[in-house]
Amino acid sequence: MTGSTDIGHTSLRMLARAGVCALVALTLVSCGKKERLQPDVAASRVTTIGVNGYLWRASLDALSFMPLLQTDSAGGVIVTDWYANPANPGERVKVTVTILDQDLRADALRVAASRQVSQNGAWVEAPVQAATVQKLEDIILTRARDLRRNAIGG
Repeated sequence: MTGSTDIGHTSLRMLARAGVCALVALTLVSCGKKERLQPDVAASRVTTIGVNGYLWRASLDALSFMPLLQTDSAGGVIVTDWYANPANPGERVKVTVTILDQDLRADALRVAASRQVSQNGAWVEAPVQAATVQKLEDIILTRARDLRRNAIGG
């Protein structure tokens, strides 16, 4: 998998559309007489699944139109199967998202993409533009921040 390949404009639009479609609010619950974290700290750390819950949910939302091969919420890995946009069936992409931390931070997210094009009936590796991977990371991070904002009420 290489981070420097081009998914294509149509697929990028699909990624952007999928990244902003679903609205899901997560709720943080505190109970007992435990000292509560400040809202900003509590909302950016979600530990019930091993990685940041907002990044996890946002990643699943952004990739919801693609078939999934593997999801590991404890390890923070999402791997899609090959996806071919019906409007461009001669090209397909595969994405891996890795969440590296329990905190909601930009450096806690890593996205890698592979792209193949059909040539003479065979799939051949093709480059993915780094800007495409960066755009998908931005979509996921924006969605995660929106989920956090909705969960803390504003």
